[in-house]
Amino acid sequence: MDFLVSLAPMAGIADRAYRTTARRYGADCTTSEMISAKGLTYGDEKTAALCSTAEKDAVPYGIQLFGAEPEFMQKAVIKLQEIGSNPDFIDLNMGCPVPKVTGTGAGAALMRTPETAAEIVRACVAVSHVPITVKMRIGWDLEHINALEFAQLMEEAGASALTVHGRTKVQGYSGKVNLNYIWRVKASVKIPVIGNGDISSPEEAKLMRDFTGVDGIAVGRGSYGSPWIFTQIKDYLKNGEYAPAPPIEERLEIMSQQVKLAVSLKGEHTAMREARTQCAFYLKGFPGAANFRKECSELTRFEDLEEIVGQIITQSKEIL
Repeated sequence: MDFLVSLAPMAGIADRAYRTTARRYGADCTTSEMISAKGLTYGDEKTAALCSTAEKDAVPYGIQLFGAEPEFMQKAVIKLQEIGSNPDFIDLNMGCPVPKVTGTGAGAALMRTPETAAEIVRACVAVSHVPITVKMRIGWDLEHINALEFAQLMEEAGASALTVHGRTKVQGYSGKVNLNYIWRVKASVKIPVIGNGDISSPEEAKLMRDFTGVDGIAVGRGSYGSPWIFTQIKDYLKNGEYAPAPPIEERLEIMSQQVKLAVSLKGEHTAMREARTQCAFYLKGFPGAANFRKECSELTRFEDLEEIVGQIITQSKEIL
């Protein structure tokens, strides 16, 4: 397959508006926010809403499930098919380090119970109409790194691809990603491997590709407020150069379009409260950014955002 530059699934961040924006600016693949297998199985409306594939187009789209019990994970895969969700693949989260997830035995906790993880993969593969992939870490902690054995077990169980975040569960998002273990996983399996972690620039993406030999990368936090990073990465990997970030007015327009889409999908009340975080990402580094981010932290209406954008544009022209 061609080298894949994808958007990593991020709970509470990579909603449909975020994913749509990432696709517009070069993401080759997107994945839903993390979805509870039990919530989906029990018919929770909010959980089902996360499974929308109305955005689906030429760019592959996946739905990510999390859970600790093979029977519920299998039921969730069946449920996706029953409700007419049509992802190109289903990703199983075995890498989330958040305590409320690992505390149930799900997410990165499955790195400690590889046989259960393999049972989950087998159960999902048995009923799925699309490929089953796995998102994993390199181990629970630095004393219990089992990435190679885990990856091989997932392959044997029927996983079609792996995304490897080069940190342990205990590390969370601290410290540096370990490229060596991603390289070793890639060398130990025959299925595609996607590298993940610490990719916030085209140069870091190239380092990940060149050092590990992975089949693609998944950009997570590095895309915060910078959806154009996908195009930058692809240009750099192909040509050795890339365009700088867009000028202020264009960046603000991208931000406004993303929030406007979120409002149309979720309603103003929910979307504008979530936009408080999204806008803070976009405004990083602007002149007077701290004050504008403070204003964004109190957003309740889209017209409030339009007013802030106007103030930033006016200020930037005065500086120039």
